[in-house]
Amino acid sequence: MIQQQTAVVRSFNRSYTQRIGALEESFLGMGMPLSHERLLFEIGSAPGTIHRLRARLGLDSGYLSRLLRRLQSEGLVAVTADPDDRRRRRIDLTPKGRAHWTELERRSEERVRMLVAPLTDRQRERLARALAEADLLVRAATVSLKTVDPCSEAARGAVGRYFAELGSRFGYVASGESEKDAELLVPPRGAFIVAFGDGEPVACGGIQRIGDGVGEIKRTWVHDDWRGAGLGSRLVRRLEDVARSLGYRIVRLDTNAALKEAIGMYERTGYVPIARYNDNPFATHFFEKTL
Repeated sequence: MIQQQTAVVRSFNRSYTQRIGALEESFLGMGMPLSHERLLFEIGSAPGTIHRLRARLGLDSGYLSRLLRRLQSEGLVAVTADPDDRRRRRIDLTPKGRAHWTELERRSEERVRMLVAPLTDRQRERLARALAEADLLVRAATVSLKTVDPCSEAARGAVGRYFAELGSRFGYVASGESEKDAELLVPPRGAFIVAFGDGEPVACGGIQRIGDGVGEIKRTWVHDDWRGAGLGSRLVRRLEDVARSLGYRIVRLDTNAALKEAIGMYERTGYVPIARYNDNPFATHFFEKTL
């Protein structure tokens, strides 16, 4: 089965790269190979530090430096010290680079329009849906789950998004939660995990001790753009593995009735309803799983 699945992906890769011009020495006639044009596109789309750019694209630092040297020699990008952290370098497009980026966008759009023009409206809709689903699943497959300090920048950013969502949905206002996490979601009684996609936090969750042999899953959040690809269940499975390593035999969690997708995911992964076990005023459903 896996050989058939990988064969389909490989066939698509070969077909698509040929048809979008990825094999051309001068991508879209812009004067540089796809690797350099793609890097320039990313810089123009989301300027920032070289560190963040490397993390987002998953590139080796030496290879990225060689690509950047070409862009600098062409007068397309400028590298300066980051005003927020002088130890890091910031990369931005020059005026010439911005003009190049605009033309690259125009030609890319034109190439794709030509590619789909022979299709009917219905076929184009099918293609768009299929590619959106494929894009989500491929990105989900490359997500990495890492145990981090709950006080780290990545953890604080993810938890901030988690509380912002609780606030918008239920009017919840966090108070002193960071201090609690720093104490409870760390070894030897707990842990905090962040999922990274394209170099950025896209999901998170923690485990803490609430009783003898009993752990509780907390702070589970998945970015809106990454929902629907099984990332939540993957995160819960990793938290269960961590719970086992910490000696917990039972895992509990709470949620709200409005979060129907989350409830469905917990039930599919073996969690069973139990009576209320805490005083969380926003929780309406309580679950437990024996590991």
